[in-house]
Amino acid sequence: MQTRSPLDVHRGSQVPRVRHAPSVRANAWEDVSDLAKAYGLVLDEWQENVLEAAMGERADGRWAASTVGISVPRQNGKGALIEARELAGLLLFGEKTIIHSAHEQKTARVGFERILSYFENYDDLRKKVRSVMSALGREHIKLKSGAELHFPARSKGAIRGFSIDCLILDEGQILGDYAWEAIKPTISARPNVQTWVLGTPPTPMDDGAVFERMRKRGLEGKDMRLCWCEWSAPSDADPSDREAWATANPALGYRISEEGVADELNELSPAGFARERLGIWDEIKTHKTPFTDWPKCATDDAPASSLAPDALGVDMSHDRVISVTGVWVDPATPEDSQLELLSVDATGDTAAAVDWIAERAGRRIRVLIDSLSPAASMAPALRARKVDVMLTSAGDMGKACGGLFDAVRDGHVRHVKATDDNGQKALDDAMAGCIRRDIGKAGAWGLDRSDPDKNISPAVSAVLAHFGGSMTKRKRSKTRGVVYS
Repeated sequence: MQTRSPLDVHRGSQVPRVRHAPSVRANAWEDVSDLAKAYGLVLDEWQENVLEAAMGERADGRWAASTVGISVPRQNGKGALIEARELAGLLLFGEKTIIHSAHEQKTARVGFERILSYFENYDDLRKKVRSVMSALGREHIKLKSGAELHFPARSKGAIRGFSIDCLILDEGQILGDYAWEAIKPTISARPNVQTWVLGTPPTPMDDGAVFERMRKRGLEGKDMRLCWCEWSAPSDADPSDREAWATANPALGYRISEEGVADELNELSPAGFARERLGIWDEIKTHKTPFTDWPKCATDDAPASSLAPDALGVDMSHDRVISVTGVWVDPATPEDSQLELLSVDATGDTAAAVDWIAERAGRRIRVLIDSLSPAASMAPALRARKVDVMLTSAGDMGKACGGLFDAVRDGHVRHVKATDDNGQKALDDAMAGCIRRDIGKAGAWGLDRSDPDKNISPAVSAVLAHFGGSMTKRKRSKTRGVVYS
């Protein structure tokens, strides 16, 4: 419910600056608003505007918008909008399974506690409850009607196994392709599914590829199964312009004070204020792979089988998939090299991996492992076998990523073109799925490995191998052994 302060002059815009919605025959938004009001949740005008855009129905009674995307700065009342939609799904629309998911479990937990309060504070709602589970990570409410509302985090495939009628994804700015591809099949078998994705513009460190593509479709205005509502200031807005504040924040002058926004302007970085308070999306898509020219570097020719690699890069994913990449430096032009993924082992058998690496590296081929990688646990065993192991630091990783970036961009590195049977597709996929993470504040960067569901270990091993190749002066003579496991 909106509460005004006499000190505030500007009022937030209740209409989104960007709105795309399909044409409809009927609309259920007033029913949703009335239901929420009956249980003490009086929606703001902007929230009702979103419902009107999202809750339209086709002639066959199905949702006109199968996907609803909402981009709005923080603290404007997104949570209340979610609550209204969930109450309607449980009590009005006969949706049997509703999932409310967030990137972090603690965010999903807040949503659970807020919706649970309705069923605890209203007798008629309390009587509808069959069971409640409040254990962390397993939160859900089940009604006697058979309707269920679950609150999983998105990590580790927690949404797999559900067949979903309504999917609500909070923190949409952190929704990458890997998570989305695991989620999408859960909604494919239902006849009338609606997906809501709500968030803020992704930061340079967020994997917001799904949310970004959704926004692009909303801006194009061609997808008539999509509803997109965005509160944001124009990209060229003056950060100190209070009218721009009002354009981007529907709750300004109600639950967000101008004084508070002025404090944020003084304390946040310019880019942070533009993104977090003005809702301005970055024009440079920094969450995309830095190795955009990687496909152009593919070659049909593998390194000669008689030549051992100049260095090996080794990495291990969160779920202990071990990747090994070799690099071959051109003796005539040392700035040129070739990379090949030599082994991907999903068993996580480190003893077998140590044997495999030691046999091929011997005492002369340097093996590089990131000191913060799970693969670093193999370093003592490799050194005991007299293998030349280099554990790289964060600074080394910055140099390594920069070096491979330059080589890929300038055409000084080649890699074996993927075929059905040569195992290189895992490397191509990993390179395509990389995103940058800052190292320090001087411009160095590494590869973001924070998502446990995304395996980029082949890419990390390639970065390390290339770095090792740039340091070697050794003549190559030993026969390489290529095994895919």
